[in-house]
Amino acid sequence: MGLIDSHCHIQALPPEERERALDLAREAGVTGFLVPATRLDETETVLELCQRHQDVWCALGVHPHEASSWREQDLELLRSLAREPGVVAIGECGLDYHYDHSPRSIQRRVVRAQWELAIEVDLPVIVHNRDSDDDMISLLKEPRFRTLRADFHSFAGSAELLEVLLAREVYLGVTGMVTFKNADNIRRQLSLIPLDRLLLETDTPFLAPVPHRGRPNQPAWVVEVARVAADTLGIPVSLLAERSSGNFSRLFAVSAP
Repeated sequence: MGLIDSHCHIQALPPEERERALDLAREAGVTGFLVPATRLDETETVLELCQRHQDVWCALGVHPHEASSWREQDLELLRSLAREPGVVAIGECGLDYHYDHSPRSIQRRVVRAQWELAIEVDLPVIVHNRDSDDDMISLLKEPRFRTLRADFHSFAGSAELLEVLLAREVYLGVTGMVTFKNADNIRRQLSLIPLDRLLLETDTPFLAPVPHRGRPNQPAWVVEVARVAADTLGIPVSLLAERSSGNFSRLFAVSAP
């Protein structure tokens, strides 16, 4: 099918399941995978995955849940790691005011540091945003971030945030939420996003799509995401696969094998 899973935390699966998950996805027609780190101590595992597999790339960064772990010396470490083969983005980083696992002021400081670095090293960012739309809009409007390139993964933000994002060089990730019975808001938003801005993802091991809800997600199920998204848009799934994979290659400057 030529699909790419633009956001899958393979490193969160048990070690003995990682290779099998990739193989099952390839058998289902998935031709590429982007594995974002959530902490810097995941770096070795994530880099090893993308350096062992030609069809796996990675992003390195600190998730807002882990923002309190950030130390000033981490910026230099991340700057050095960004040069490693297979690293195509900074992230997953952003804001999460739903759980507030890290103080909001620290989340904002840490995401600013990572966005500034991404611009410096000419990489896009993978952005996590939950219940933080107002502050996210304020950050995006800061002059220093006017050239930021980004993937807002698992997008479920407000209409105002969507308008801000579509006015910029930003792509939006669609997850298994699009298949949920009570996710009409996600499906409405999907219809507002231009086809040349869409990415498909699983967010493995989270957000397993129907009919797999309640089970750990896996990259093979991006096929289910694509089917429902294509049906919602009223287009062939083959066209959605082609366009979303092209978007991925354009944003992350890679070519799927």
